[in-house]
Amino acid sequence: MQRKSTQNFIEYDPNCKGAYGCPVRLNLVPYWFLAALRIVLTLLPQIGYIHPDEYFQSLEVVAGDILDVEVARPWEFNTTFPIRSVALPYITVGFPLAILKSVSPLLDFWFGINILTPYTIVILPRLVSCLLSFVADYCLYRICYCYGQNYRARLITFASSYVVLVYGTRTFSNMTEMVLTSILLCLVADCMCYSDRVIMQDDFLSDKYDKAASPVERVKLFKMRNALPSHSLTHCLAVASVTVIGIFNRPTFIAFAFPPIFFWLHRGLGSKNIGFGHFHLRILTFVLAALPAVVLFILIDSFYYGYLTKAEIGHLEVSLNNFVVTPLNFLRYNSNSQNLAQHGLHPRYLHFLVNLPLLYNVLGILSMLAFLRMVYKGVHKQWSDLPRIQSIIGLMTASFILPVGVLSMFPHQEARFLIPVTVPIIFLHSQRIRHSSTTERWTERGKSAKVFFMRSSNGNIMLTLWYLFNIVLTVFYGFLHQGGVYPLMDHFNQEMQTKPRLMTIHVVTSHTYSLPLSLLQLENSKHSVFDRETGHRYKLAKQFFAYEMGSRPLLEVQKKLEELLESCEFKLQNKKLDYRLYLALPASLSDEFHITIYNSSSKFFHTVSRVFYPHISTEALPKLLGQTDCSQDITEGYCEKETFYNSPLKYLTRFIEQFGLVLIRISAPRALKYSQY
Repeated sequence: MQRKSTQNFIEYDPNCKGAYGCPVRLNLVPYWFLAALRIVLTLLPQIGYIHPDEYFQSLEVVAGDILDVEVARPWEFNTTFPIRSVALPYITVGFPLAILKSVSPLLDFWFGINILTPYTIVILPRLVSCLLSFVADYCLYRICYCYGQNYRARLITFASSYVVLVYGTRTFSNMTEMVLTSILLCLVADCMCYSDRVIMQDDFLSDKYDKAASPVERVKLFKMRNALPSHSLTHCLAVASVTVIGIFNRPTFIAFAFPPIFFWLHRGLGSKNIGFGHFHLRILTFVLAALPAVVLFILIDSFYYGYLTKAEIGHLEVSLNNFVVTPLNFLRYNSNSQNLAQHGLHPRYLHFLVNLPLLYNVLGILSMLAFLRMVYKGVHKQWSDLPRIQSIIGLMTASFILPVGVLSMFPHQEARFLIPVTVPIIFLHSQRIRHSSTTERWTERGKSAKVFFMRSSNGNIMLTLWYLFNIVLTVFYGFLHQGGVYPLMDHFNQEMQTKPRLMTIHVVTSHTYSLPLSLLQLENSKHSVFDRETGHRYKLAKQFFAYEMGSRPLLEVQKKLEELLESCEFKLQNKKLDYRLYLALPASLSDEFHITIYNSSSKFFHTVSRVFYPHISTEALPKLLGQTDCSQDITEGYCEKETFYNSPLKYLTRFIEQFGLVLIRISAPRALKYSQY
């Protein structure tokens, strides 16, 4: 076992009188409360919509295959150049949806209960993600336990992070990447701890053997050394397999896997009986152990995307062109800066200066300051104050710094890309924000170590800020950010079931994220039906149409509505195909839309159908100053400006009303007599 006196974190009660304080054992009740809260928040559900990828890189793809419904399949999963593997989404999303599909007819037949709803389609995959997130909790506990660290404080800090409460319960590939990174760190930490213990015993017996006076004693010591367990290739298959799974989940996992693998390969190097021969043997064994998982994932993707078929295998017509390697396609695509420009280019410093503080607030700032201190000590050659290369502190430090540094080299940077560094950051810095925490520095010289403690007077403030920011961000990203989209789709799911059969629904969205069509459970329009009367097979007509306008000016949105209205009116008059045309936009833009329509002399009618609360779009934030009141008919071409001083209650009411997603019904004056709405 590695000596715990070096680099050991100890909590102290500041009220205890003594030279260094008194040990404190935190109660785990807060952790179990936060763990239960994580499950409760998942089941509510959280209506917040963080990023389109939480639907369009998992649910939209798998639901279209398993539930056979109409979806908006993303380009990453096209058959011509697929850059995403389907194996992991089918486990995290496909497995619960397959169970839901199997159980739903039985419950409908026996009890008349329809469980195939937008709620269950969203919640069951999220519940699987939530349960997987607890694997990271266990890995953090296991690492702390192996090295005698304070796991209570770390678990409470980990469970109280909004990254875990919100991102950890969503169907992001980044969440799966965080779990796999935690597993890899746990496996490597266990290997390091085990190797340290065996190497320490081996070195001790080797020294005794060299000093033995009699042949009998040498034979005895030789047998004891041979009886020591093998440790050089411990968990090799597991480490290699997790690495492959992580790379096929997201090829960026290479950045997160490199530090643990590096430390796994370097265990014990420099001791008497561990040399570079063991290092090269570990590399060779690691590569061989990774091959089964690599072959399995390539086969799964090749069959799924149609590159490889059973017929080709049966006729032995298989070549390299029959296999697809999605991580390789991913790297080829992202190596082109023009492709990244389509998704947004960001400055290289965004991860360090914005995304880390956004995800981990005070811990993110402390981690950056700690990194700068390490750079300072390295420049001044204070090597004894830096973590040892074969220590758990060194492993966690490298697992934080290197991935963030590598990802900062790419111009496309989003905060969720850094989620996998959650466990290293929590392990390294969580104790520094607690009210009884201590700030430590350590030095190692040979086998002796000295640990110096210094009280942190800012612990209470940092802990308060930690909880405050995480509560605010949990509410914002969990319930407010684009929070009207899920209720909107739930509303359209019910409307699609009650509308006339030959009526189509058209929805234009402005300043709103993409609509996940899988929640509507529409019949796949790619299929066809057989008409017994005519004896012909007809393709199913598409019944729901979504048009994304992004953040374009409302004048362009108006023109799009006029085009759609003209087209729908033509079909209504010539083909008797009725329609409903809607516009969904943040309530903060409803008055501006009202003004735009009036000033442009538009010929269509618009009425508010429903408003879904709460909803915040960062592209159209609620206006704190200069609110307008267009509730009355406009006669002069402008809206009355609201001020807090004129009418405080009305001002606040108007401000709160902006936190919604407005669904506006668009209709032509002459179309009212045809509409069945």
